[in-house]
Amino acid sequence: MAAELGAGLRIFRDILRRADKNDDGKLSFDEFKAYFADGILSGEELHELFHTIDTHNTDNLDTEELCEYFSQHLGEYENVLSVLEDLNITILKAMDKTKKDYQEASNLEQFVTRFLLKETLNQLQSLQTSLECAMETTEEQTRQERSANCSDGHEGQGPTKPEVLSVQWPEKRSARRLQRNNSLSPNSPHFNTGWTEEDSQWMTQINRLQKLIDRLEKKDLKLEPFEEEVLEENARSHIMIVQRQMSVVEEEIEEFRLALKQYVESASAQGGCLHVSIQKLPNDSRFIVYEFWENSNAWNSHLQTNYSKTFQRSNVDFLETPELITTMLVPASWWVLNNN
Repeated sequence: MAAELGAGLRIFRDILRRADKNDDGKLSFDEFKAYFADGILSGEELHELFHTIDTHNTDNLDTEELCEYFSQHLGEYENVLSVLEDLNITILKAMDKTKKDYQEASNLEQFVTRFLLKETLNQLQSLQTSLECAMETTEEQTRQERSANCSDGHEGQGPTKPEVLSVQWPEKRSARRLQRNNSLSPNSPHFNTGWTEEDSQWMTQINRLQKLIDRLEKKDLKLEPFEEEVLEENARSHIMIVQRQMSVVEEEIEEFRLALKQYVESASAQGGCLHVSIQKLPNDSRFIVYEFWENSNAWNSHLQTNYSKTFQRSNVDFLETPELITTMLVPASWWVLNNN
């Protein structure tokens, strides 16, 4: 079957390999749900989709069934995926040649290579930003449409409540309070040292943000009259906050802690990283990592580092479900940073 996959469809072989947690060459419904759940489709809708794709009626999905279903719906994305396949091969070939030739090249040739690598990365990051905006827009539009359908007076006839699988919050506000009482940082006892004054200040800022979200959920937030903030010349306008939510396989927690410790130490030393803080929910194998970066470029550059890629690869074995990453830009003036 592998040799018969058409242009744009080879990605589904990789999808199955990543979603197939027990490496049996097929996807059970639980594996399918863990990988494909988007926080919008309900569990019932996911179950219906699974059986629609399962044309062999085996209660499992294989690469052939995934390709057969999605090939009917690719549209313009058939060309996109086909180009990405070719681009992936082309970049790997270029990286291989760079590895062989760079050390023996002249200073000018090495400069050109570094410049081209940087510009290639910039182009890819620009595309990533566009795709992220498109994803956020389509998801928000769908949520609004489904919410309108649920509240248009046809009680019981609207779509069922979406199932969020990456992180399940029984009660958001109470869960956050538990998080505040179980906070870890790179300097916490789990990482061999105690709390520092700077950690306390950063946690104060995190709690400020969480309280603001609580107020938004209660819908009792009163906005102040419009006031334009004038930035000083060369002032940093925004910082990037990244929240990574990870549910770890119980048997892998200790190994995950070691990998997380190495990741946090490397990220904290990375240029552009302002702070990293870790929280673990009590009586649960769920970790939440908060990362603070000077800007989105610093975060995107961090994602390309070897230590970040190593951590992402190790998470394939450590996590029960794919991690949920949320990013947000906030005004730098909101945060009081103590660099002394």
